[in-house]
Amino acid sequence: MTMGKILSLHYSPCPNDTFIFGGLAGGHVNAGDLRFSVHLADVEELNQRAFAREADVIKVSYHAFLQLSSDYVLLDSGSALGKGVGPLVIAREPMALHELQGRRIAIPGEHTTAHMLLKLFAGKELDTTALVFSDIEGAVLRGEFDAGVIIHENRFTYALRGLVKVADLGEYWEQETGLPIPLGGIVARRSLGRAILDQLEQLIRESIDWAVAHPGKALPYIRAHAQEMDEQVMMDHIGLYVTPYTRSLGEEGRRAIHELFRRAAQQGIISGERDDLFR
Repeated sequence: MTMGKILSLHYSPCPNDTFIFGGLAGGHVNAGDLRFSVHLADVEELNQRAFAREADVIKVSYHAFLQLSSDYVLLDSGSALGKGVGPLVIAREPMALHELQGRRIAIPGEHTTAHMLLKLFAGKELDTTALVFSDIEGAVLRGEFDAGVIIHENRFTYALRGLVKVADLGEYWEQETGLPIPLGGIVARRSLGRAILDQLEQLIRESIDWAVAHPGKALPYIRAHAQEMDEQVMMDHIGLYVTPYTRSLGEEGRRAIHELFRRAAQQGIISGERDDLFR
């Protein structure tokens, strides 16, 4: 292994990601001969950076991952995957999911898993526009869109702003499959080789363990990137999206990812599936 190898590491400023990577980014985990250049960005911007092959290690939506799998492999650690964590469809007034046809819908990115799930359960031919995820609530409230698909901490704030839930796409998924919903994962260049990929998985686990063991020390890094988020919302966010599957996907996590891709391919939302997606 090359001494002092520098890898570019890209993830979001959301509390679950900064919780996961704070120990590594802050030097609290011994990375051996690896060094990291850290870059933070919104979920869809991360997808675009991955499409441009700009990163060595990067958080991506599972919707985007299949298109990247020729160059990137999914790491066993670091994923946002669980139950009760799915995207929500919200609006100003109650409506049924099938009534989204012909409505203007804001989504948090063309290649997000939220968009894939919307297509799976509400249909492929929808009038959607991609916005930064944090702008969707306001755009729906202003009447610029009839509905929106929200992710991350907006699960905890939409009702406070007078919006109503049309559907929980994660609930639809869980009722049909009984599996956790895969949202996003950490991928790394296949060309890094097995030894470095093994090391990366272990470092992410150690970074998670450090944050769990030292919540007081982890908090400043999380808060610094949480965009003035209420601290309780921040902690709820971490509790929701950092799950046992985050430390290791396990057999059930892998099965959930394959099932997501199988259903999306069956409905023509994506094309094909590789057999070598996982480490």
